[in-house]
Amino acid sequence: MGFEDVLLTGLARDGGLYVPESWPQVSPQQIRALAGLPYGEAAARIIEPFLGGALEAGELRALLNDAYAGFDHLAVAPLKQLDSHIWLMELFHGPTLAFKDFALQVVGRLFDRVLAKRKRRVTIVGATSGDTGSAAIEACRGRERVEIFILHPQGRVSEVQRRQMTTVMDKNVHNIAIQGSFDDCQDLVKAMFNDTGFRDEMDLSAVNSINWARIMVQIAYYFVAAAALGAPDRKIAFAVPSGNFGNVFAGYAAARMGLPLAKLIIGSNRNDILTRFFDTGLMTMAEVQPTHSPSMDIQVSSNFERLLFELYGRDGAAVAKAMTGFRETGALEPGAQRWRKAREDFEAVRLDEAQTLAEIARLYRETGELIDPHSAIGIAAARLKGVSDVPTIALGTAHATKFPDAVEKATGQRPALPSRLGDLMEREERCAVLPNNLAQIQDFVRRHIRRNVPENETV
Repeated sequence: MGFEDVLLTGLARDGGLYVPESWPQVSPQQIRALAGLPYGEAAARIIEPFLGGALEAGELRALLNDAYAGFDHLAVAPLKQLDSHIWLMELFHGPTLAFKDFALQVVGRLFDRVLAKRKRRVTIVGATSGDTGSAAIEACRGRERVEIFILHPQGRVSEVQRRQMTTVMDKNVHNIAIQGSFDDCQDLVKAMFNDTGFRDEMDLSAVNSINWARIMVQIAYYFVAAAALGAPDRKIAFAVPSGNFGNVFAGYAAARMGLPLAKLIIGSNRNDILTRFFDTGLMTMAEVQPTHSPSMDIQVSSNFERLLFELYGRDGAAVAKAMTGFRETGALEPGAQRWRKAREDFEAVRLDEAQTLAEIARLYRETGELIDPHSAIGIAAARLKGVSDVPTIALGTAHATKFPDAVEKATGQRPALPSRLGDLMEREERCAVLPNNLAQIQDFVRRHIRRNVPENETV
Protein backbone atom coordinates (compact mmCIF):
# COMPACT_ATOMS: atom_id res chain seq x y z
CA MET A 1 0.00 0.00 0.00
CA GLY A 2 1.29 3.47 -0.85
CA PHE A 3 2.03 6.19 1.67
CA GLU A 4 -1.08 8.27 0.92
CA ASP A 5 -3.38 5.31 1.52
CA VAL A 6 -1.57 4.45 4.75
CA LEU A 7 -1.93 8.06 5.89
CA LEU A 8 -5.68 8.19 5.26
CA THR A 9 -6.46 4.65 6.45
CA GLY A 10 -4.60 4.84 9.76
CA LEU A 11 -5.46 1.34 10.96
CA ALA A 12 -5.40 -1.62 8.59
CA ARG A 13 -8.75 -3.27 7.85
CA ASP A 14 -7.65 -6.44 9.63
CA GLY A 15 -6.97 -4.44 12.80
CA GLY A 16 -3.19 -4.46 12.38
CA LEU A 17 -0.75 -1.55 12.32
CA TYR A 18 1.15 -0.43 9.26
CA VAL A 19 4.95 -0.64 9.11
CA PRO A 20 7.33 -0.12 6.18
CA GLU A 21 8.11 -3.15 4.02
CA SER A 22 11.77 -2.47 4.79
CA TRP A 23 13.70 0.15 6.75
CA PRO A 24 15.43 2.74 4.54
CA GLN A 25 19.10 3.09 5.41
CA VAL A 26 20.88 6.31 6.35
CA SER A 27 24.63 6.17 5.85
CA PRO A 28 27.20 7.52 8.33
CA GLN A 29 28.01 10.30 5.86
CA GLN A 30 24.34 11.26 5.63
CA ILE A 31 24.05 11.34 9.44
CA ARG A 32 27.10 13.60 9.76
CA ALA A 33 25.61 15.94 7.15
CA LEU A 34 22.57 16.57 9.38
CA ALA A 35 24.59 18.48 11.96
CA GLY A 36 23.94 22.20 11.77
CA LEU A 37 21.10 22.01 9.27
CA PRO A 38 17.82 23.86 9.94
CA TYR A 39 15.42 21.41 11.56
CA GLY A 40 13.00 21.24 8.62
CA GLU A 41 15.78 20.49 6.15
CA ALA A 42 17.25 17.76 8.35
CA ALA A 43 13.84 16.19 9.01
CA ALA A 44 13.04 16.16 5.28
CA ARG A 45 16.14 14.08 4.56
CA ILE A 46 15.03 11.41 7.06
CA ILE A 47 11.34 11.39 6.12
CA GLU A 48 11.56 11.51 2.31
CA PRO A 49 12.44 7.80 1.75
CA PHE A 50 9.18 6.73 3.41
CA LEU A 51 6.97 8.74 1.04
CA GLY A 52 7.52 6.71 -2.10
CA GLY A 53 7.41 9.81 -4.28
CA ALA A 54 4.14 11.12 -2.79
CA LEU A 55 5.88 14.50 -2.37
CA GLU A 56 8.85 15.95 -4.17
CA ALA A 57 11.81 16.85 -1.97
CA GLY A 58 11.15 20.57 -2.32
CA GLU A 59 7.46 20.16 -1.47
CA LEU A 60 8.33 18.17 1.62
CA ARG A 61 10.83 20.77 2.85
CA ALA A 62 8.28 23.55 2.32
CA LEU A 63 5.59 21.59 4.17
CA LEU A 64 7.91 20.88 7.12
CA ASN A 65 9.16 24.45 7.30
CA ASP A 66 5.55 25.67 7.37
CA ALA A 67 4.62 23.11 10.06
CA TYR A 68 7.44 24.25 12.36
CA ALA A 69 7.32 27.98 11.62
CA GLY A 70 4.95 28.56 14.54
CA PHE A 71 7.14 26.85 17.15
CA ASP A 72 8.34 29.13 19.95
CA HIS A 73 12.04 28.21 19.65
CA LEU A 74 14.07 28.86 16.50
CA ALA A 75 15.91 25.54 16.92
CA VAL A 76 12.50 23.76 16.98
CA ALA A 77 13.93 20.88 19.09
CA PRO A 78 16.70 22.52 21.16
CA LEU A 79 19.14 20.52 23.28
CA LYS A 80 19.95 21.68 26.81
CA GLN A 81 22.77 20.18 28.85
CA LEU A 82 21.74 19.17 32.39
CA ASP A 83 24.96 17.62 33.68
CA SER A 84 28.17 16.05 32.39
CA HIS A 85 26.44 13.42 30.25
CA ILE A 86 22.66 14.06 30.30
CA TRP A 87 20.98 16.36 27.83
CA LEU A 88 17.35 17.42 27.56
CA MET A 89 15.77 17.63 24.10
CA GLU A 90 12.94 20.13 24.48
CA LEU A 91 10.08 18.90 22.33
CA PHE A 92 7.45 21.19 23.85
CA HIS A 93 7.81 24.44 21.91
CA GLY A 94 4.91 23.72 19.52
CA PRO A 95 1.43 25.25 19.62
CA THR A 96 0.06 22.87 22.29
CA LEU A 97 3.30 22.63 24.31
CA ALA A 98 3.83 18.88 23.83
CA PHE A 99 5.94 16.62 21.61
CA LYS A 100 2.82 15.47 19.75
CA ASP A 101 2.95 18.76 17.81
CA PHE A 102 6.04 17.55 15.92
CA ALA A 103 4.11 14.88 14.08
CA LEU A 104 0.59 16.27 14.07
CA GLN A 105 1.42 19.69 12.63
CA VAL A 106 2.89 17.77 9.71
CA VAL A 107 0.13 15.15 9.52
CA GLY A 108 -2.59 17.82 9.41
CA ARG A 109 -0.93 19.41 6.40
CA LEU A 110 -0.44 16.03 4.72
CA PHE A 111 -4.15 15.29 5.19
CA ASP A 112 -5.06 18.60 3.58
CA ARG A 113 -2.85 17.94 0.59
CA VAL A 114 -3.98 14.35 -0.04
CA LEU A 115 -7.68 14.99 0.58
CA ALA A 116 -7.73 17.98 -1.78
CA LYS A 117 -5.96 15.93 -4.44
CA ARG A 118 -8.51 13.10 -4.08
CA LYS A 119 -11.51 15.38 -3.45
CA ARG A 120 -12.37 13.42 -0.31
CA ARG A 121 -13.41 14.14 3.25
CA VAL A 122 -12.59 12.01 6.28
CA THR A 123 -13.80 11.62 9.84
CA ILE A 124 -10.90 11.37 12.26
CA VAL A 125 -11.54 9.53 15.53
CA GLY A 126 -8.84 9.42 18.15
CA ALA A 127 -8.20 8.61 21.79
CA THR A 128 -5.96 10.68 24.02
CA SER A 129 -4.40 10.28 27.43
CA GLY A 130 -3.85 14.02 27.43
CA ASP A 131 -1.56 15.53 24.80
CA THR A 132 -2.43 13.81 21.50
CA GLY A 133 -5.96 15.21 21.59
CA SER A 134 -5.03 18.87 21.81
CA ALA A 135 -2.22 18.49 19.25
CA ALA A 136 -4.56 16.68 16.83
CA ILE A 137 -7.29 19.27 17.29
CA GLU A 138 -4.85 22.13 16.76
CA ALA A 139 -3.58 20.47 13.59
CA CYS A 140 -7.07 19.77 12.20
CA ARG A 141 -9.22 22.66 13.43
CA GLY A 142 -11.01 24.55 10.70
CA ARG A 143 -9.88 22.20 7.93
CA GLU A 144 -12.64 21.92 5.37
CA ARG A 145 -12.19 18.24 4.55
CA VAL A 146 -11.69 16.89 8.08
CA GLU A 147 -14.14 16.19 10.91
CA ILE A 148 -12.39 15.26 14.17
CA PHE A 149 -13.76 13.44 17.24
CA ILE A 150 -11.40 13.05 20.21
CA LEU A 151 -12.14 10.77 23.16
CA HIS A 152 -10.44 11.42 26.51
CA PRO A 153 -10.93 9.74 29.92
CA GLN A 154 -13.16 11.96 32.06
CA GLY A 155 -11.30 13.45 35.02
CA ARG A 156 -8.00 11.76 34.10
CA VAL A 157 -6.26 14.53 32.18
CA SER A 158 -4.94 17.77 33.63
CA GLU A 159 -7.15 20.85 33.49
CA VAL A 160 -4.78 22.53 31.03
CA GLN A 161 -4.81 19.44 28.80
CA ARG A 162 -8.61 19.28 28.90
CA ARG A 163 -9.12 22.97 28.19
CA GLN A 164 -6.68 22.91 25.28
CA MET A 165 -9.15 20.50 23.66
CA THR A 166 -12.55 21.65 24.88
CA THR A 167 -12.14 25.39 24.31
CA VAL A 168 -11.63 24.97 20.55
CA MET A 169 -14.91 26.06 19.01
CA ASP A 170 -14.33 25.26 15.33
CA LYS A 171 -17.34 23.42 13.94
CA ASN A 172 -15.30 20.44 12.75
CA VAL A 173 -14.02 19.71 16.29
CA HIS A 174 -15.88 17.40 18.70
CA ASN A 175 -14.68 16.41 22.18
CA ILE A 176 -16.04 13.41 24.10
CA ALA A 177 -15.20 12.67 27.74
CA ILE A 178 -15.52 8.92 28.30
CA GLN A 179 -16.50 7.58 31.70
CA GLY A 180 -13.52 5.23 31.91
CA SER A 181 -9.76 5.01 31.38
CA PHE A 182 -7.58 5.87 28.41
CA ASP A 183 -7.44 2.17 27.56
CA ASP A 184 -11.25 2.25 27.33
CA CYS A 185 -11.01 5.22 24.94
CA GLN A 186 -8.41 3.43 22.85
CA ASP A 187 -10.53 0.26 22.73
CA LEU A 188 -13.54 2.29 21.55
CA VAL A 189 -11.54 3.83 18.72
CA LYS A 190 -10.24 0.43 17.62
CA ALA A 191 -13.77 -1.00 17.80
CA MET A 192 -15.05 1.76 15.52
CA PHE A 193 -12.35 0.93 12.99
CA ASN A 194 -13.03 -2.78 13.26
CA ASP A 195 -16.74 -2.17 12.52
CA THR A 196 -16.19 -2.06 8.75
CA GLY A 197 -19.71 -0.86 7.99
CA PHE A 198 -19.38 2.13 10.31
CA ARG A 199 -15.81 2.71 9.16
CA ASP A 200 -16.88 2.97 5.53
CA GLU A 201 -20.03 4.96 6.29
CA MET A 202 -18.05 7.61 8.20
CA ASP A 203 -14.84 7.47 6.09
CA LEU A 204 -12.85 6.95 9.28
CA SER A 205 -9.22 7.91 9.62
CA ALA A 206 -6.84 8.07 12.59
CA VAL A 207 -4.26 10.49 13.98
CA ASN A 208 -3.27 8.50 17.05
CA SER A 209 0.20 7.01 17.03
CA ILE A 210 -1.37 3.94 15.43
CA ASN A 211 -1.12 6.06 12.25
CA TRP A 212 2.27 5.27 10.75
CA ALA A 213 2.78 8.88 9.63
CA ARG A 214 3.03 9.93 13.30
CA ILE A 215 5.92 7.55 13.95
CA MET A 216 7.58 8.45 10.65
CA VAL A 217 7.80 12.15 11.50
CA GLN A 218 9.08 11.51 15.02
CA ILE A 219 12.01 9.42 13.77
CA ALA A 220 13.60 12.62 12.50
CA TYR A 221 14.32 14.22 15.86
CA TYR A 222 16.31 11.19 17.02
CA PHE A 223 18.64 11.62 14.05
CA VAL A 224 18.86 15.39 14.45
CA ALA A 225 19.69 15.26 18.17
CA ALA A 226 22.19 12.42 17.83
CA ALA A 227 24.01 14.14 14.97
CA ALA A 228 24.29 17.31 17.06
CA LEU A 229 26.15 15.35 19.76
CA GLY A 230 28.56 13.55 17.45
CA ALA A 231 26.74 10.62 15.85
CA PRO A 232 27.60 8.48 14.00
CA ASP A 233 31.15 8.76 15.31
CA ARG A 234 29.96 7.96 18.81
CA LYS A 235 26.89 6.19 20.11
CA ILE A 236 24.10 8.11 21.81
CA ALA A 237 21.52 6.83 24.33
CA PHE A 238 17.97 8.15 24.61
CA ALA A 239 15.70 8.13 27.66
CA VAL A 240 12.02 8.34 26.78
CA PRO A 241 9.01 8.65 29.10
CA SER A 242 6.56 6.26 27.48
CA GLY A 243 3.14 4.74 27.99
CA ASN A 244 1.85 3.93 24.52
CA PHE A 245 5.29 3.03 23.10
CA GLY A 246 4.95 5.22 20.01
CA ASN A 247 7.63 7.81 20.79
CA VAL A 248 10.25 5.27 21.84
CA PHE A 249 9.40 3.04 18.86
CA ALA A 250 10.41 5.96 16.64
CA GLY A 251 13.84 5.72 18.30
CA TYR A 252 13.92 1.99 17.62
CA ALA A 253 13.08 2.73 13.97
CA ALA A 254 15.97 5.20 13.81
CA ALA A 255 18.30 2.45 15.02
CA ARG A 256 16.97 0.08 12.34
CA MET A 257 17.75 2.80 9.79
CA GLY A 258 21.39 3.01 10.82
CA LEU A 259 21.57 5.45 13.74
CA PRO A 260 24.12 4.00 16.21
CA LEU A 261 22.29 3.99 19.54
CA ALA A 262 23.80 2.75 22.78
CA LYS A 263 20.42 2.11 24.40
CA LEU A 264 16.79 3.19 24.49
CA ILE A 265 15.78 3.70 28.11
CA ILE A 266 12.05 3.71 28.88
CA GLY A 267 10.72 5.65 31.85
CA SER A 268 7.40 4.45 33.30
CA ASN A 269 5.13 5.74 36.04
CA ARG A 270 3.31 3.32 38.31
CA ASN A 271 1.35 2.08 35.27
CA ASP A 272 4.49 0.17 34.47
CA ILE A 273 3.46 -2.53 31.98
CA LEU A 274 6.44 -1.70 29.75
CA THR A 275 9.00 -1.79 32.56
CA ARG A 276 7.58 -5.07 33.83
CA PHE A 277 7.93 -6.58 30.37
CA PHE A 278 11.54 -5.53 29.90
CA ASP A 279 12.36 -6.69 33.44
CA THR A 280 10.65 -10.10 33.24
CA GLY A 281 9.76 -10.96 29.64
CA LEU A 282 6.08 -11.12 30.58
CA MET A 283 3.52 -8.48 29.64
CA THR A 284 0.52 -8.48 31.98
CA MET A 285 -2.39 -6.05 32.14
CA ALA A 286 -3.26 -4.36 35.42
CA GLU A 287 -5.77 -1.74 36.46
CA VAL A 288 -4.94 1.78 35.27
CA GLN A 289 -3.96 4.01 38.18
CA PRO A 290 -4.20 7.82 37.99
CA THR A 291 -0.87 9.61 38.43
CA HIS A 292 0.83 13.00 38.20
CA SER A 293 1.89 11.96 34.67
CA PRO A 294 -1.53 11.17 33.14
CA SER A 295 -0.35 10.90 29.53
CA MET A 296 1.36 7.67 30.60
CA ASP A 297 -1.62 6.22 32.50
CA ILE A 298 -1.89 3.31 30.08
CA GLN A 299 -1.88 -0.47 30.48
CA VAL A 300 -2.27 -1.49 26.82
CA SER A 301 0.57 0.02 24.80
CA SER A 302 -0.85 -0.07 21.28
CA ASN A 303 2.44 0.56 19.46
CA PHE A 304 4.09 -2.40 21.17
CA GLU A 305 2.61 -4.50 18.36
CA ARG A 306 5.09 -2.87 16.00
CA LEU A 307 8.03 -4.08 18.11
CA LEU A 308 6.48 -7.54 18.37
CA PHE A 309 6.30 -7.64 14.58
CA GLU A 310 10.08 -7.21 14.45
CA LEU A 311 10.70 -9.68 17.31
CA TYR A 312 8.50 -12.30 15.59
CA GLY A 313 10.52 -12.05 12.39
CA ARG A 314 7.86 -9.89 10.67
CA ASP A 315 5.32 -12.71 10.92
CA GLY A 316 2.02 -10.79 11.00
CA ALA A 317 -0.11 -13.88 11.64
CA ALA A 318 1.98 -14.81 14.69
CA VAL A 319 1.69 -11.28 16.07
CA ALA A 320 -2.09 -11.27 15.53
CA LYS A 321 -2.35 -14.56 17.42
CA ALA A 322 -0.21 -13.23 20.27
CA MET A 323 -2.26 -10.03 20.55
CA THR A 324 -5.55 -11.95 20.49
CA GLY A 325 -4.27 -14.07 23.35
CA PHE A 326 -3.19 -10.95 25.22
CA ARG A 327 -6.66 -9.46 24.92
CA GLU A 328 -8.30 -12.69 26.04
CA THR A 329 -6.01 -13.58 28.96
CA GLY A 330 -4.38 -10.27 29.93
CA ALA A 331 -0.92 -11.77 29.51
CA LEU A 332 1.63 -12.07 26.72
CA GLU A 333 4.94 -13.95 26.86
CA PRO A 334 6.83 -13.90 23.53
CA GLY A 335 9.51 -16.28 24.78
CA ALA A 336 12.99 -15.96 26.23
CA GLN A 337 14.80 -15.60 22.91
CA ARG A 338 12.60 -12.73 21.72
CA TRP A 339 12.78 -11.06 25.14
CA ARG A 340 16.58 -11.21 25.11
CA LYS A 341 16.51 -9.72 21.61
CA ALA A 342 14.37 -6.83 22.86
CA ARG A 343 16.73 -6.27 25.79
CA GLU A 344 19.57 -5.64 23.33
CA ASP A 345 17.91 -2.32 22.50
CA PHE A 346 15.79 -1.44 25.53
CA GLU A 347 16.02 -0.95 29.27
CA ALA A 348 13.26 0.39 31.50
CA VAL A 349 12.79 1.96 34.91
CA ARG A 350 9.71 2.77 37.00
CA LEU A 351 9.10 5.84 39.17
CA ASP A 352 6.29 6.04 41.68
CA GLU A 353 4.48 9.28 42.56
CA ALA A 354 6.85 10.31 45.35
CA GLN A 355 9.90 9.63 43.19
CA THR A 356 8.42 11.67 40.34
CA LEU A 357 7.86 14.70 42.55
CA ALA A 358 11.31 14.26 44.08
CA GLU A 359 12.88 14.33 40.61
CA ILE A 360 11.01 17.53 39.70
CA ALA A 361 12.22 19.07 42.98
CA ARG A 362 15.82 17.88 42.43
CA LEU A 363 15.96 19.34 38.93
CA TYR A 364 14.64 22.68 40.11
CA ARG A 365 17.02 22.77 43.07
CA GLU A 366 20.10 21.81 41.03
CA THR A 367 19.42 23.46 37.67
CA GLY A 368 16.65 26.00 38.18
CA GLU A 369 14.56 24.21 35.53
CA LEU A 370 10.84 23.61 36.02
CA ILE A 371 10.11 20.23 34.43
CA ASP A 372 6.79 18.50 33.89
CA PRO A 373 6.22 15.06 35.49
CA HIS A 374 6.60 13.09 32.22
CA SER A 375 9.90 14.75 31.30
CA ALA A 376 11.10 14.30 34.89
CA ILE A 377 10.54 10.54 34.59
CA GLY A 378 12.58 10.53 31.38
CA ILE A 379 15.41 12.47 33.01
CA ALA A 380 15.38 10.16 36.03
CA ALA A 381 15.54 7.17 33.69
CA ALA A 382 18.61 8.70 32.04
CA ARG A 383 20.23 9.28 35.42
CA LEU A 384 19.44 5.80 36.75
CA LYS A 385 20.17 3.72 33.65
CA GLY A 386 22.51 5.89 31.58
CA VAL A 387 26.25 5.29 31.23
CA SER A 388 28.66 8.06 32.22
CA ASP A 389 30.80 7.84 29.07
CA VAL A 390 27.82 7.85 26.67
CA PRO A 391 25.79 11.04 26.11
CA THR A 392 22.18 10.36 27.07
CA ILE A 393 19.40 12.52 25.65
CA ALA A 394 16.23 12.64 27.73
CA LEU A 395 13.12 13.62 25.80
CA GLY A 396 11.27 16.60 27.26
CA THR A 397 7.78 15.70 26.14
CA ALA A 398 5.62 18.47 27.64
CA HIS A 399 5.95 21.98 29.02
CA ALA A 400 5.77 22.29 32.81
CA THR A 401 2.82 24.65 32.52
CA LYS A 402 0.59 21.78 31.33
CA PHE A 403 0.87 20.18 34.77
CA PRO A 404 1.09 23.15 37.14
CA ASP A 405 -0.36 21.39 40.20
CA ALA A 406 2.30 18.67 40.24
CA VAL A 407 5.12 21.12 39.53
CA GLU A 408 3.93 23.47 42.28
CA LYS A 409 3.58 20.59 44.74
CA ALA A 410 7.17 19.55 44.06
CA THR A 411 8.85 22.95 43.89
CA GLY A 412 6.56 25.57 45.38
CA GLN A 413 6.65 27.34 42.01
CA ARG A 414 3.60 27.45 39.74
CA PRO A 415 4.60 27.68 36.08
CA ALA A 416 2.68 30.30 34.12
CA LEU A 417 0.98 29.69 30.81
CA PRO A 418 2.53 31.40 27.77
CA SER A 419 0.87 34.72 26.96
CA ARG A 420 -0.93 33.23 23.94
CA LEU A 421 -2.73 30.87 26.37
CA GLY A 422 -3.07 33.36 29.20
CA ASP A 423 -6.88 33.34 29.13
CA LEU A 424 -7.22 29.55 28.73
CA MET A 425 -8.88 29.08 32.13
CA GLU A 426 -11.59 31.63 31.26
CA ARG A 427 -12.49 30.30 27.82
CA GLU A 428 -15.82 28.61 27.15
CA GLU A 429 -15.71 24.80 26.99
CA ARG A 430 -17.66 22.42 24.75
CA CYS A 431 -17.56 18.70 25.48
CA ALA A 432 -19.96 15.75 25.61
CA VAL A 433 -19.77 13.25 28.49
CA LEU A 434 -20.65 9.70 27.43
CA PRO A 435 -20.43 6.21 28.97
CA ASN A 436 -17.96 3.57 27.82
CA ASN A 437 -20.44 2.24 25.27
CA LEU A 438 -19.59 1.72 21.60
CA ALA A 439 -23.13 2.09 20.28
CA GLN A 440 -23.61 5.44 22.03
CA ILE A 441 -20.28 6.76 20.75
CA GLN A 442 -21.10 5.72 17.19
CA ASP A 443 -24.54 7.35 17.46
CA PHE A 444 -22.90 10.58 18.66
CA VAL A 445 -20.53 10.59 15.69
CA ARG A 446 -23.38 9.97 13.24
CA ARG A 447 -25.48 12.79 14.69
CA HIS A 448 -22.71 15.37 14.76
CA ILE A 449 -20.87 14.80 11.53
CA ARG A 450 -21.32 17.47 8.86
CA ARG A 451 -22.45 15.79 5.64
CA ASN A 452 -22.51 16.69 1.97
CA VAL A 453 -20.89 20.09 2.31
CA PRO A 454 -20.51 21.81 -1.08
CA GLU A 455 -16.93 22.48 -2.06
CA ASN A 456 -16.86 26.18 -1.21
CA GLU A 457 -19.62 26.40 1.38
CA THR A 458 -18.80 27.60 4.89
CA VAL A 459 -20.29 25.44 7.66
